[in-house]
Amino acid sequence: MQWAAAALAAGAVPAWAQSAWPSRPVRLLVGFPPGSSPDLTARTLADPLAQALGQPVVVENRPGAGGNIAAEQVARASDGHTLGLMINGNLTIAKILNPATPYDPHRDLAPVSLIGTAPLVLTAGQRLPADAAALLAAGREAGDRWNYGSPGVGTVAHIGMEMLKAAAGWQAVHVPYPGNPQVVTAMTQGDVQVALLPPGIAMPQVQAGRLRAVGVTSAGRSTLAPQVPSLAEVGLRGFELEIWNAVAAPASMPAAHIQRVASALVQIVRQPDVRQKLFAQGWQVAGTSPEGLAHRMRTDTARMKAVIERVGIRAG
Repeated sequence: MQWAAAALAAGAVPAWAQSAWPSRPVRLLVGFPPGSSPDLTARTLADPLAQALGQPVVVENRPGAGGNIAAEQVARASDGHTLGLMINGNLTIAKILNPATPYDPHRDLAPVSLIGTAPLVLTAGQRLPADAAALLAAGREAGDRWNYGSPGVGTVAHIGMEMLKAAAGWQAVHVPYPGNPQVVTAMTQGDVQVALLPPGIAMPQVQAGRLRAVGVTSAGRSTLAPQVPSLAEVGLRGFELEIWNAVAAPASMPAAHIQRVASALVQIVRQPDVRQKLFAQGWQVAGTSPEGLAHRMRTDTARMKAVIERVGIRAG
């Protein structure tokens, strides 16, 4: 019994305490359609997680409202067998952007594990200067004659560009689009001059000679775009922003169950085949404890909340 008490105090869950859960299939809700980036990540995790838990893990797509419909369903789930694969907006600023959002990510959801992270790439049209310093200067001189695109109001790309504008002294005007493919088209046509894009979308366009990659928003260079300098290298020091995805549970789920899932996910994302699949999807593997994800949620919320309030961003 002393061993059991010590194991529980250390956060470990002994086999006899795990055997009763899960007692039936686990649902993994995704707030985006089949074939989307979150869906691909969820399906990459589902089979190895099922093996670890001893029950099937069924991916269910509940698209809509930028993932918030599925996030609300996870928050309200009371069956004890529902999890969600969510993007960072669902777990940080959803309620800040729209006070009518029917769940509070920090109150109604329990962090499980940060799965993958990625920087954004500051991308420009081919008609703009290739040199980063020249591009930043051109943006300052252009004032509000430049436009920037994003995949929607309140997205990380939108908030990130407002952060970048403040750091670079730009006044570029926001033009929202239904998604990143439309942003790419707008840049190639010259309708917008710059945008922050995920590496998996930006780099094929750059390699094909249709767009320019100016810098990544991570602290240093990223393995997802190793040839692209960080924005710090091109003169925007202190600018850092990433997109990420994570697994969360209803706040009502017992801590022992959350810890079991988190421990399994930490091992799963470090498996070479899973790591490679996630990398091909555009993610650098993270795999954190619930406490690690909770810290990321708090810090990102605080950073983006300041921008949202300064600019007055509201999403319907």
